[in-house]
Amino acid sequence: MTQHDDIVRLQHMLEHAREAVAMIEGKERADLQRERMLELSLIRLIEVIGEAAARVTPEGQEKYPAIPWPQVVSMRNRLIHGYDQVDLNILWDTIEDDLPSLITELEKILESE
Repeated sequence: MTQHDDIVRLQHMLEHAREAVAMIEGKERADLQRERMLELSLIRLIEVIGEAAARVTPEGQEKYPAIPWPQVVSMRNRLIHGYDQVDLNILWDTIEDDLPSLITELEKILESE
């Protein structure tokens, strides 16, 4: 993989993180219980963020230490492998609390590249 590939992966992470955050605007946690499509969409967006992160080269991950690489990839793994035990509270908190700072860091990185 090349530096270009890492940039593409970072862009994918940013796009999907923005989409997840936008998707919960005006919503509350209880909406995940009522709206199956919302739940499935958010799970998929987080999976893609984690998959893209896993595909960033080790050199790319070292270059951008502000990104919590292990946690991002680990969340994807928990969603994929624990598909039958998804904790919607953790999903919601991740999107509401963690993604905004991830978006900020990704924007900084991509602006500087």
